[in-house]
Order: sequence, then structure tokens, then C-alpha cells
Amino acid sequence: MRLLLVADTYPPARISGALQMRDMAHALAAQGHQPLVLTPAHNGAAGLQTIDGVQVLRVPAARTKDVPYWRRTLAELVLPWVLLRGLRRSALRDVQWEGVVWYSPTIFLGPLVKAIKRKHGCPAYLIVRDLFPDWAVDAGVLRKGGLAYRCFKAVERFQYRQADIIGVQTPSNAPLVAKDTLGDARITVLHNWLSAPIPNTALPSPALGALEGRVNFVYTGNMGVAQDMDAFVSLAQRMQDRSDVGFVFVGRGSETERLKLVAQSLPNLLVLDEVEPAVLPALLARCHVGIVALHPAHHTHNIPGKLLTYLHAGLPVLARVNPNNDLLGLVEHEQVGLVVAGDSAALLHAHALHLVDDAAMRAQMGQAGVALAARMFSPQSAAREVAQQLANTRNTQITPT
Repeated sequence: MRLLLVADTYPPARISGALQMRDMAHALAAQGHQPLVLTPAHNGAAGLQTIDGVQVLRVPAARTKDVPYWRRTLAELVLPWVLLRGLRRSALRDVQWEGVVWYSPTIFLGPLVKAIKRKHGCPAYLIVRDLFPDWAVDAGVLRKGGLAYRCFKAVERFQYRQADIIGVQTPSNAPLVAKDTLGDARITVLHNWLSAPIPNTALPSPALGALEGRVNFVYTGNMGVAQDMDAFVSLAQRMQDRSDVGFVFVGRGSETERLKLVAQSLPNLLVLDEVEPAVLPALLARCHVGIVALHPAHHTHNIPGKLLTYLHAGLPVLARVNPNNDLLGLVEHEQVGLVVAGDSAALLHAHALHLVDDAAMRAQMGQAGVALAARMFSPQSAAREVAQQLANTRNTQITPT
């Protein structure tokens, strides 16, 4: 099938959404489909490129990452029309698309998908990873019932109405999404996916300084309000008496600079800027436990991409999540780490000590994680699921939507 993949981020961006869409595009191409990735060009060259056998059309657009909230909202609001104009002006303007796949966040791409479906009569698959704006209410960023929340909620519902299939990342998210779809879309579980990073030994790995040789807890990814990283800062403070333990935070986000300042007064905490995915294997090889951080006030469910990074690296996880999160059952059932459901600092500390002091348990959990990543979270299985759902829906459609 000729498939249009739309996302607001794509490599060389290093965030999980960009890497996931890259892996999805490569897996679809390997399975005989013809994907085109349509994405903004915030930095670097715009235009049509072929990267590792996949066509990528980058359209000049305003930045939506690492900017103030008001600028991000405005940029995302106009993004669907910017991308649609770029596609119509490209050499691929006359291609007949047989399916469209788009990734959320962002929630603002609904108008683009509606226009593509109207012109091409093709089905659309929405990949939902975060339930915004509801997670922002849980984290205290938005007030439920406020004007901003109501506006974002209307945009979210409009996006859902454009989808024939919605893939949520955990079973418990399905009824949450169903409440806002009016029953029009088929909701299915599409597990997160991520390929194992390919190491590049030519690139230098960040120095860990005084933390070299310790049993290191590592966090990779976005550091923002939704993660509530202060819980792990407090854990580092409680474990300062353990000279054999360190904490390494690696990534980007709204809390990064503040956390760097905090780390200056904690000798066992190091905060590093985001690194190339090819550097991660060498960095993770000097660490021993992967941190999963989700604000305990959330009511939505999340299997973050960083979990897959740790599984591929053979690291057990120490997770702090909201109560009843599907991640709790997954980690415990598969025995790939230890989890705190809620806000118990004492239990988090106890779990951390257990992981530090039991090297055999860490090794066993790490091996289980590698097997789990290969079995449940491969790009190939996700791509097959998406393509099959689109093909089935396309075969039952008689007239364009």
C-alpha cells in the first residue's frame, strides 16, 4: 500500500516519538509497503529525501519543541495546514494514498487527515501515545473545565472523529478514548515499539565523572512536569550515604535546567543533555537500573518508550507510576523490575536498595527484559498490525469518507 505517515517529529530528533515513527516507516517498507513520512523541518534542510529506503518530506514550520507553551500551541494549531500545503506543492502531490497513519501527540493534525481522506477515500489509523489534555490536568498544568482545557478537548475529539482505527498503547486506555470518540472509530491496543539502537563507537560516550564504576540508576528521555522527576531527586538525596550508588538523568525538557542546578548540590546526581541514540548503548552499559518516571496523579496509562530502551539494553527497571497503571502489571508479571504505584518514598527507597544489593536479581531481570522486548515490542509486529487494520478497513469501504 502507498501509505502517508504524518508526525510532528522525526530523526534527527531524538525523542521517542521520532524514533518510533522512523522504526514504523522502516518496518512498513521492509514488509513491501511504500510509506512517505510527512513531517515539519524545524531545523536542517527541507524538501523530499530518501533515507534508508524511506521517502521523507520535510516542510518548513515553526518550532513546537522546547518553546513556551503559547508558542507551541500556536505552532501546532497551524501545523496541519502547513504540512498539507507542503505536500500539495511537492513532487508527490498526485500520488494516490491508500492509507494515512498519524501519531499523537500532537492532537492538532485532524484537519490534515480529514483533507487527505476526503480527496483519496482512504482509511486512517491514529496512533495515540499520550491522552492530552487529560494528563495535563492530572499533572496540574491545566484546570479541568477551564477555557484552555475545553478548547484542547474539542481539538482532541475532532482528531478522534477523523480516525477509522485508533491504536492505544495499553488496554486500560481504550475505555478512556472511547468516551470521546462517539463510537465511530475501532479502538485497538497497539503496543509501543522500538528497535534496539545500533552502537556507534566512533562517537564519544558522556563521561560520568565521580559516578564511574558505581551502581548507577539512569533516566533517559523527556524531563517535564508529567515525569515528576523530583521523586528521584529525593531518592538520590536519601541515598547519599551510599558511595557506591549514582543517579544519571539524560535528556531534554522543561525541567532539565532546574534539575541541573539541583544536581550541583548532590554529589551522586548527574544531569546530562540529550545524546545521540547511537551513543546510548555505551552509556547504558555503564549503568545498572533504568528509571521509569510517571506522575502518580495521572489517571491515564502509559508504556513509555524509555522502558523499551532499558529492555533492549538488558537493564532492570525501577518504576514509579500512577496507581492501577497497566505498566504495573506488565513489569511485575514479566519480572523485569520493581514498581511503586503511587507516592511512597519509603517503598521507592526500599526497592532501590534491593536492586543495588542484589546483582543476581538485576541480571535475571535484565535477561527477561531483552526477551520481552523481542516478543512484544518489535517495530515489525506494530507495522504488521497497522497495515493489516488499514487493509481490512479499506476493503470494507465502498465510498470515500
